[in-house]
Amino acid sequence: MSRPKVYVSRPDIGQAALEMLGNKCDLIIWPNESPAPRSFLLEKVKGVDGICCMITDNIDAELLEAAGPNLKVIGTMSVGYDHVDIEAMKSAGVKLGNTPGVLTDATAELTVALLLATSRRLFEGREELLNGGWAKSAWGPGFLCGQGLAGSTVGIYGLGRIGQAVMERLVPFRPAKFLYSGRSKKDNVSAEFVDLATLLRESDFVIVTCALNAETKEMFNANAFNLMKPTAIFVNSSRGGVVQQDDLIAALKSNTILAAGLDVMTPEPLPTDHELTKLKNCVIIPHMGSATVQSRTLMATMTVRNILAGLEGTPLPSQVGLMVVAIAIASTNKEEPQRRLLSGKRENVTKSSAESLPESTYLGDTADLDR
Repeated sequence: MSRPKVYVSRPDIGQAALEMLGNKCDLIIWPNESPAPRSFLLEKVKGVDGICCMITDNIDAELLEAAGPNLKVIGTMSVGYDHVDIEAMKSAGVKLGNTPGVLTDATAELTVALLLATSRRLFEGREELLNGGWAKSAWGPGFLCGQGLAGSTVGIYGLGRIGQAVMERLVPFRPAKFLYSGRSKKDNVSAEFVDLATLLRESDFVIVTCALNAETKEMFNANAFNLMKPTAIFVNSSRGGVVQQDDLIAALKSNTILAAGLDVMTPEPLPTDHELTKLKNCVIIPHMGSATVQSRTLMATMTVRNILAGLEGTPLPSQVGLMVVAIAIASTNKEEPQRRLLSGKRENVTKSSAESLPESTYLGDTADLDR
């Protein structure tokens, strides 16, 4: 009996994961540690039974058609799946697996580090040290002063696993209070549930850890930034698409808000001459949220297990449900009018239409699906 064929879009997912997959499958691997050209991808997926992809791989109807009828499962080495056309997957009857849960600690750590680097102006400090600015200032009382967390109000949009992990790590810094907003009120959290507008108006730090979907796309736009304090710091470790980036640039340039720290942006990778790279009050890092050896190893292993389960016809350890289910449930929440006001267009999906969808695995709050 011939072995199933699996296309792997990167060679650097880890030797253990490659061996686990290679023990049961014939592998077609893009050899470079960079995204494969689209033409290569479309050619090499022909006739495969499974695909191991990254967030840099656009999984759409064209690719599914190129792969053909043998394709049974795609495993994405990520929690988020905004790079996947869910409707096309549904039409093709192909299962999708992702990697929730295993990167919570790593992403939360990175989010806190990014907040501190932004609020305490660490990147600016290094630049001043190297360019002689420190020597010129000696010890100026106002030199590189930033914003402290003690006594502040911290607002978190999307209090899923990662959002709660961020909050837990910030408690020792002694903020006065935590606010949060999202689809629904959480039980047993030491934070106040408020609508998004209130969170934006009252928070000294606004942290975004939500999923990117039709509900959250470009939610953080000019309307949102105009509600924030001029001393507020905006931190995004979810997806770049939740931000209307031109509006953020305008808000930073006009001092509508004080500063921003971004682990994610649009596009990725960001061009080196992009306007964001020229702003001193914007700290940008290259999508490093899950970048610990431990997390990436677990992500690769989970991705392989999802693929093997799909090839064997057994339930995937983590199978993605239809995003519209999350959207539909969100549309019944009482906070929806505030989000609609801030975000513009929304997909018109009712709860009853969600209930009529084929059975699928729903992985909880969309805020859990932020990487």
